[in-house]
Amino acid sequence: MESITCNINASFLESSSYKKAGRHKKPEGTILDIGGIKIGGKAFVVMAGPCAVENENQLITTARAVHEKGGNILRGGAYKPRSSPYSFQGLEEEGLKLLEKARQETGMPVITEVMDTRKVETVCAYTDILQIGSRNMQNFPLLKEVGHCRKPVMLKRGMNATIDELLLAAEYILDGGNEEVMVCERGIRSFETSYRNTMDLNAVPMLKQLTHLPVIVDPSHGTGHAWMVPYLAKAALAVGADGLLIEVHYDPQQALCDGPQSLTVEQFGSLMEELKVLSKALGRSLFVPETSITRT
Repeated sequence: MESITCNINASFLESSSYKKAGRHKKPEGTILDIGGIKIGGKAFVVMAGPCAVENENQLITTARAVHEKGGNILRGGAYKPRSSPYSFQGLEEEGLKLLEKARQETGMPVITEVMDTRKVETVCAYTDILQIGSRNMQNFPLLKEVGHCRKPVMLKRGMNATIDELLLAAEYILDGGNEEVMVCERGIRSFETSYRNTMDLNAVPMLKQLTHLPVIVDPSHGTGHAWMVPYLAKAALAVGADGLLIEVHYDPQQALCDGPQSLTVEQFGSLMEELKVLSKALGRSLFVPETSITRT
């Protein structure tokens, strides 16, 4: 599939507020290199793992399975923003230590969420990619703080945010000097209540028009239903996304967070096989590192 190129009037982009994120700054697009894994090129990258790090057995078991089935990057939340103060909030630094152990075990880079400016340095010490979650998309002090660090950042679209607001939030990070940024569509709120969010796949080609930053899609939060995830994951590949962020749990029924939207290991393996076939039909491929990643 041909990469999406910008057809929007160049003079508009140059005069817009996207001074650093705008496609006009880098028409060929940004490619991030995460420990040898390229995000933003022709290959399609899959980040997968549990919503929350619960214990060592849960994380290591799931991480091994994700790696075996072809996942590229391990996701897992050590700090969890929850609507209720009584819900599981994550293992915090102990969770970070377990993510580091899983990285050493599998060789996969790690992505995890940072929620607090006071925790940026700590999270940076353990992770390969910082995630800014939907609820913190316009946490401007946090955006500025991660802009000063030199870790890749995945910025998730706020559940009520426009594309313009998402890209202006990315500008905060870029303006701080951190050029390793990708954006993530994870569904927006609408009047519909039969699924968790409305998966706005329109956002993918629009973002590819407006920005040079890689675009990731999170069908787990976008739907809230595990059975819907494969459909939206394949659709994301078809509309030009650079990769996926998927929740996988070795026993979703026992998950402490977001079990209903988490794929089983078997479901994840089936999805990866389907993505291989679809990516080939679209002239793309799932990312496979040229060499194994060595961690110390």
